[in-house]
Amino acid sequence: MKGEASWVNDFTDVVVRDASHLNSFSDLNDDDGNKDVNAVSVDLILPDDLLERILAYLPTASIFRAGSVSKRWHEIVTSRRFLWNLSHVTSRKPWYFMFTSSDEPVGYAFDPVLRKWHGIDLPCIRTSNWFIASSCGLVFFMDNDSRSELYACNPITKCFRKLEDPPGSRLSDYSALAVSVNRVSHNYTVSIVKSNQVPRDFLQWQLSIYTYNSDRRMWMTSWTEVLTGWRGGDESVICNGNLYVLIYSTGGGYPENRHGLLAYRLSGRYSRDDKLIKGFIPAPCPLTCGRLMNLKDKLVMVGGIGKHDRPDIIKGIGIWVLNGREWQEIARMPHKFFQGFGEFDDVFASSGTDDLVYIQSYGGPSLLVFNLNQKQWKWSHKCPVTKRFPLQLFTGFCFEPRLEIAP
Repeated sequence: MKGEASWVNDFTDVVVRDASHLNSFSDLNDDDGNKDVNAVSVDLILPDDLLERILAYLPTASIFRAGSVSKRWHEIVTSRRFLWNLSHVTSRKPWYFMFTSSDEPVGYAFDPVLRKWHGIDLPCIRTSNWFIASSCGLVFFMDNDSRSELYACNPITKCFRKLEDPPGSRLSDYSALAVSVNRVSHNYTVSIVKSNQVPRDFLQWQLSIYTYNSDRRMWMTSWTEVLTGWRGGDESVICNGNLYVLIYSTGGGYPENRHGLLAYRLSGRYSRDDKLIKGFIPAPCPLTCGRLMNLKDKLVMVGGIGKHDRPDIIKGIGIWVLNGREWQEIARMPHKFFQGFGEFDDVFASSGTDDLVYIQSYGGPSLLVFNLNQKQWKWSHKCPVTKRFPLQLFTGFCFEPRLEIAP
């Protein structure tokens, strides 16, 4: 299977590709002459082990360029020991890949460190409407038709693996994909939540949870429960060993309870009498939509705030973190940024990891970044694509760019 033998070779191939590929990682400094002089002097002074440690802390795009500086640097950045050093860099600022076509899985990735957009070809995925989840450098793609094709890949090295077909009905009304990668062992857990309407009953929906462990390479049907007045959707995330599922009212509830949260302990033991709905956590306010993400083992939700009298009409965007069973608001998008998107739909794309949250309107390529630590809002540099026709849609996902991890 591709990518299974030695993904180091994949990385080597990437580094030595033609110059046009290297140019996709834009020049870091216009003063190339001074940069080359400094590189040569460092190359003469530093021993291999120290140089390896220094290069390991470079931004990912800079590591690619470092491999073309000299034969010695190329050998260093493609060595197994260098990749081992990379594994000790605790985290890297997440990139955001923006699809620029509703049909083809093509687009650009925004690098918040260098504040540049890079051209990246994604493996495995065939259309931009596939289910996508990411964790610790790996991105998982699941097709939106049969929902039986599932791939784990590293979008930087192009290394990938096709997972065993998920169990359960392929014709589920709603599905949600979530993953969690262990930073030490690189083992991963995949969860798929499927929701199907009970025949001839509009209010009842069967919610099924399936989990996959990479160390055992097998699927398990972890949980099945029938919900009344609620259904699952396409939003879930794994955080601190819990699978969180955003659920949606199917009628009979109050406007303030149009969204809610269920928590399932992946390693927990449940009896037949247990019900996830008993631990229902209501949304913090009327929402038009909600996006769940894991930021440094904190469950964070970005949501469209609905008007009080018209909860289905968006008036702003808020960010909350879950403390126990209570939502705590940590930020609200300033109105000038909200207006900066132009026409903003009631639903939108948002994802994040580490301490960055990305927010994007489906109607345009504008990308807003919120830094959780600094409590700062900032527009990304303009994406190198423009809207060509009124119904053109944009979406995307974020991932941590890492070279040393493979599925």
